[in-house]
Amino acid sequence: MKFAIDPMDLKILRILQIDGRITNLELAEKVHLSPTATKERVKRLTRDGIIEGYGARLNAAKLGFGLVVFVEVKLDRTTGDVFEAFARAANRSAEVMECHMVAGGFDYLVKTRVRDMAAYRAFLSDVLLSLPGVRETHTYAVMEEVKAKSGLPI
Repeated sequence: MKFAIDPMDLKILRILQIDGRITNLELAEKVHLSPTATKERVKRLTRDGIIEGYGARLNAAKLGFGLVVFVEVKLDRTTGDVFEAFARAANRSAEVMECHMVAGGFDYLVKTRVRDMAAYRAFLSDVLLSLPGVRETHTYAVMEEVKAKSGLPI
C-alpha cells in the first residue's frame, strides 16, 4: 500500500532517522511547522506504519560482539513448508541480525554478530546447521566494516 508522503514528511523522517530522541518542539523548529502540526504528522507517519519504532544504536564491538559474519545458506528443498520453518527458526535466533531470502545460487543470506570466531563456530554447529532444511552454508567473515548504515536514502 502506498501512502501520501509530501516533502515536509520526508524532512521530518530525515531528522528522526538521525535523532529519534529529538523533542517535538525541536523537530517543529527544524521543519518550520507548529508543534501541533508536527506532532500530528509524526502520529500519522507512525499510524500508517512509515515509522516502525525507535531504538538506540549500540556499539557492538564495545559490547563484545565485534565479529560480523555473512552466511550463504542453501536449503535441501525449496518448498513453502521448508521456507516457513527456516524463517521461524531464524527469527528465534538472537545471533541472527538479518536474514534475507534471495534469488540466485543460494536461498538465504544471513548476517550474524558474535564475539569471535569460536563463538561463530558454536553458532554454526549448534544453531545454523540445525535450522530446518539447511543443506549447505558458505561463510564470509567481515575483516573491516567499511559502511554500516541503517537509515534510508530519503
